[in-house]
Amino acid sequence: MQDGSRTFVKKKDMKAIKVISKSADINALEMQIESVSQPVAGKDECVVKVLYSGVNPSDVAAVLGKFPRAIWPRYTGRDFAGVIVDGPEEILGKEVWGTGGELGIRVNGSHAAYLVIPLLAVSEKPITITMPEAAGIGVPFVTAYEGLRRAGFPKRGQWVLIFGVNGKVGQAATQIATRLGAKVIGVEQGGTGYLGHSSSPVVVINGSESGVAELVMEITGGHGADIVYNTVGSPCFEVANRCMAHGGTQLFIADRAQKDVPFNIFYFYRHQHNFAGIDTQELDVVDCAGILDELKSGFLDGSLVPFEVKEEHILPMAQAHDAYRRTFSGSKDKLILKIQE
Repeated sequence: MQDGSRTFVKKKDMKAIKVISKSADINALEMQIESVSQPVAGKDECVVKVLYSGVNPSDVAAVLGKFPRAIWPRYTGRDFAGVIVDGPEEILGKEVWGTGGELGIRVNGSHAAYLVIPLLAVSEKPITITMPEAAGIGVPFVTAYEGLRRAGFPKRGQWVLIFGVNGKVGQAATQIATRLGAKVIGVEQGGTGYLGHSSSPVVVINGSESGVAELVMEITGGHGADIVYNTVGSPCFEVANRCMAHGGTQLFIADRAQKDVPFNIFYFYRHQHNFAGIDTQELDVVDCAGILDELKSGFLDGSLVPFEVKEEHILPMAQAHDAYRRTFSGSKDKLILKIQE
């Protein structure tokens, strides 16, 4: 069987989640499950049989038509864990994990039984974590890593402040920062304690109350945070600026709130502040494989830990709509689609 230049091998009951056009809203998701055949790897490619795939807020945003470079139709999904079933003989059967900024947005993604990736994008899954756990690592850890890299990575003893510390990117950033020896302060609505893994204690401030900046300055002895990872966006922009150390960096990821923020340029240059926007759509599957390879040693030695994936967090493809809606609503659970029944 052929489609254009790509050859396919007919398999029974293999499925993919397909979007034809953008959905009107979260309650009217235009997603359908269709049968697919196994592609045959081209030159410098391999085929991954996807076993599990994580669901991320960006997957939902892509279905809602939030990304201007998206192609239609396409299969959804960015993160994956599976087994190589076609390609060079020496890599057949390898268990792999991955993600990519183009997957599920500009090319067919991982909410499908098969995924074609370049050979350069092959990253072997750490033997210490399960397939469902590996499927939930990609976007959160790559985003956290890339942000901290853009800030020069925290040095031992430096202060890192994370707004939205219990979100998946917040937890991943906490893990990486504490592994490097940084001291982490988290900000979370309601003041709940830190829910994830860390290599050292994490102080959590109630973001619902006033005086966050004053508390940060008190905790840091007046120094402020060397790196502020703002995973919340514009609602925290102004207070985050007041939490920054002289020469500090504030990192931003996607923002569902207003796009414009008040900006005091005098305060900015007098304090030698730096801002960096982190958009992992700019990192393709090969770039992300390199980052996962960098992180792998942490998962092997236990200084990095995958998000908890309970049995009830693993949903069949038939329940993809539910997984997308729960993710959109801010579920703290890391939801994973079981691709192969």
